[in-house]
Amino acid sequence: MTAEPAAHPPVRTTDYHTAGEPFRIVTAGLPPVPGDTVAERCATAIGPGGSGTAPRRGALDDVRRLLVQEPRGHAGMYGGFVVPPDDDGAHFGVLFWHKDGYSTACGHGTMALGAWAVDSGLVAAPHDGDARVRIDVPSGRVTATVHRAAGRTTGITFRNVPARVTARKVPVATSFGVAEVDLAHAGACYASVAARDLGLGTGRDALPALVRAGQEIRSALAAHPGTWHPDGPLLSGVYGVILYEELPDTPFGPHQRNVTVFGDGQIDRSPCGSGTSARLALLAEDGRLGAHGDLLHESVTGTVFTGRILPSTGPGEASDGLVTEVTGTAHRTGEHTFVRDPYDVLGTGFAL
Repeated sequence: MTAEPAAHPPVRTTDYHTAGEPFRIVTAGLPPVPGDTVAERCATAIGPGGSGTAPRRGALDDVRRLLVQEPRGHAGMYGGFVVPPDDDGAHFGVLFWHKDGYSTACGHGTMALGAWAVDSGLVAAPHDGDARVRIDVPSGRVTATVHRAAGRTTGITFRNVPARVTARKVPVATSFGVAEVDLAHAGACYASVAARDLGLGTGRDALPALVRAGQEIRSALAAHPGTWHPDGPLLSGVYGVILYEELPDTPFGPHQRNVTVFGDGQIDRSPCGSGTSARLALLAEDGRLGAHGDLLHESVTGTVFTGRILPSTGPGEASDGLVTEVTGTAHRTGEHTFVRDPYDVLGTGFAL
């Protein structure tokens, strides 16, 4: 007698988009995630011998694959597993994931999580005013300040972990020519390149070339010391490559458009939240952005984030890096119950 295949519990999600970039929040259906901190739980998700973009298979990662791969997801899907915080100072923790694995930071996801926490009633918020949602992520503790008016969420400001520049003008050979790359850590390591230096723009027609350039730059910098973080390998290595274009300044400061390429060639539909923090650190070092200026940061889809640097409040803070804030909008797109039919030969799905 043939045994019946094991049934898989349903996975429930609430989906948002932040400036066009999706974020799928898992609210039920996760297996246990061992660890005392969010960083330890992230290492559990990745698995022994795995990496952020090549995690080991397991029950938890099967949930990620189920939600991000076709036919339930797509190559540009992003999301997070809600987990306990490191301590009582935060409302909850989150493990960020995408098509290829896990990330240590995600500004657009933090904004979506802030909106979800308030919209769902998990965190109390005023009818008019602001509510602060504190979230533990693998790179540290971040805050989403949710702005409310007439009982509606109108925007979210993401305060990131400190951002710092780690290398400037690193020459990298690409098939488009030699790029001068700047490196900055802002919860994850970002490589910034002026698109025009490679003969490229930042419009939709340039996306295939931008993806190729981003992959080549990320691969070439794999062993560069500027990509390493003192807290260890989890936070080290280039996560995203920001190919940017200068636009005319606004009265408040610089205006740039970018395409951020991350993972195995995914494109951020938003201006990239933590990537915006990295850009702010570089602009500050260049003397283009002070404590009272704003960066208007535009995406390939035309959506915008506004970023700023906060003044340091203590003698030790400046040595850790710059404290940055990024403001944008997030909107709920749906609530879902995903199932895996035990007789479905595609299992957790596929990626094209």
